[in-house]
Amino acid sequence: MTLGIDEGSRIGVVGRNGDGKSTLMSVLAGRLEPDDGRVTTRRGLTIGMLDQRDVLPEGSTVGSLIVGDRDEHEWAGDARIRDVISGLATDIPWEARVEDLSGGQRRRVALATLLVGDWDVLFLDEPTNHLDVEGVAWLAQHLKRRWSTNSGALVVVTHDRWFLDEVSTDTWEVHDGIVEPFEGGYAAYVLQRVERDRMASASESKRQNLMRKELAWLRRGAPARSTKPKFRIDAANELIANEPPVRDAVQLSQMATARLGKDVVDLVEVGVSFGDKRVLQGVEWRIAPGERTGVLGVNGAGKSTLLKVVTGVIAPTEGRVKQGKTVKFAILDQQLADLHEVAHERVNDVIGRQRTSYVTAGKEMTPGQLLERLGFTSAQLQTPIKDLSGGQKRRLQFLLILLNEPNVLILDEPTNDLDTDMLAAMEDLLDGWPGTLLVVSHDRYLLERVTDQQYAVLDGRFRHLPGGVDQYLQLRKQATDHQGGATDRPTAVQGAQSSVAASAAASGLSGAEKRNAEKELGSIDRKLAKSAGERESLLAQFATFDQSDFDGLAALQARLTTLDHKTAELEVRWLELSELLA
Repeated sequence: MTLGIDEGSRIGVVGRNGDGKSTLMSVLAGRLEPDDGRVTTRRGLTIGMLDQRDVLPEGSTVGSLIVGDRDEHEWAGDARIRDVISGLATDIPWEARVEDLSGGQRRRVALATLLVGDWDVLFLDEPTNHLDVEGVAWLAQHLKRRWSTNSGALVVVTHDRWFLDEVSTDTWEVHDGIVEPFEGGYAAYVLQRVERDRMASASESKRQNLMRKELAWLRRGAPARSTKPKFRIDAANELIANEPPVRDAVQLSQMATARLGKDVVDLVEVGVSFGDKRVLQGVEWRIAPGERTGVLGVNGAGKSTLLKVVTGVIAPTEGRVKQGKTVKFAILDQQLADLHEVAHERVNDVIGRQRTSYVTAGKEMTPGQLLERLGFTSAQLQTPIKDLSGGQKRRLQFLLILLNEPNVLILDEPTNDLDTDMLAAMEDLLDGWPGTLLVVSHDRYLLERVTDQQYAVLDGRFRHLPGGVDQYLQLRKQATDHQGGATDRPTAVQGAQSSVAASAAASGLSGAEKRNAEKELGSIDRKLAKSAGERESLLAQFATFDQSDFDGLAALQARLTTLDHKTAELEVRWLELSELLA
């Protein structure tokens, strides 16, 4: 097998869990020696890698890990470092020690520590773990503007399909001991895989049909992705010409009403407080039979509290909750609690106590067929549940829930430990599930794929998002800009601003002068971020410009020079303000 990573490569790596994606990354990054063949790299090449272990030296502080022993004026004047800290570490105490951090905080610190470095090639293994929707969007934008078009290289393993499509220009699929390259991001990969599977043997028919359905959604339900330059629209339309919509919304609604009646759950002017802390207020949500809703919000916004109110686990301190008489809840969460009591039993014994058949999308299937659809082999049916992998346990939990036939299903971060194929299989089963579906997830692709509408918990209130995830990100950005970075995801550099707050009194500034200086500091941060985007755009124009048009090239160079001068002035002023306030 011969592979190459060229200047400008942006490669997404996909494949089933256990097929060798992480091993491939380690070999390419030089951390693991191959049994056969050789790996060669250009002399002087700098390689950075994020693996899944998050090994950080105990006793180190967040600040020392991210910026090292650099003086504050040095790192605070570096636009890349400010951007990384703003995107990943603003809510993490600067002086906190590694051993006191949560798993999610350790992961973000490890990623930030890597990204502040200057690398020719970055290898990222599941970088979106522990990032919310905003964090994933920030990381995608950071990686897209980190290098100019034909420089640097990126190889990323992730199950986040939105992220893959956003950052990748090529896709490698690892399967059956080989690596198969595809041109384009995730959407283009799905198209080419459908074309490949169409020509494969009949044994691949099930996989082919599932990918064809995925392709139909990408073309009809997510046009913004399908217009990627390398996604061949005509070929995609031909392949899905006879493919029905992914869900028959009318039929599912009728079936859900028959199972649930007209009443599911009504929340009327609901509020929840814990002591003096008000978590939710004025929530109005009348959940309908067959409704498919995604719920967004930053960590700690109150999403879990809201779902506990819906299910009756928490009683509201204000307003009222009315549940329909026939409502039967089921929750697919991250704890796998349903499997603890049967951990020592074999998979087929546990399944054998369930229903003998299950109907999805009008087709009757046995539990064994459902297990096969979710990636279980015959041999794995004899395996004790305690010996299954995390992804296998998650799939088994999902199947047991379906066989129990709830009529309101809540998915709480269901994508953990699942590869892209298994996510597609889960989504396929949900397409034929006739009930009310509520989903909380940082996986944007999943939210858009399985739900028909999205809401957000913002400042304790529950808000409908007609514009979906894009509208949510815009609202969060507006809130950040309006408050000058003083939200629960600030945009100014936390380390510098914490020192500003601690020593403002010693600076001799009056209260008004201090506030004006801090406001200007936040404004300069935003201007520098905008300048970085403009510079990247100009560099991209250089790459595609007619090299014989000397006047045009001179004009572009003049614009770039002017922009660099303005950026330098802004950075000098940023340092002046930082020193003044400190």
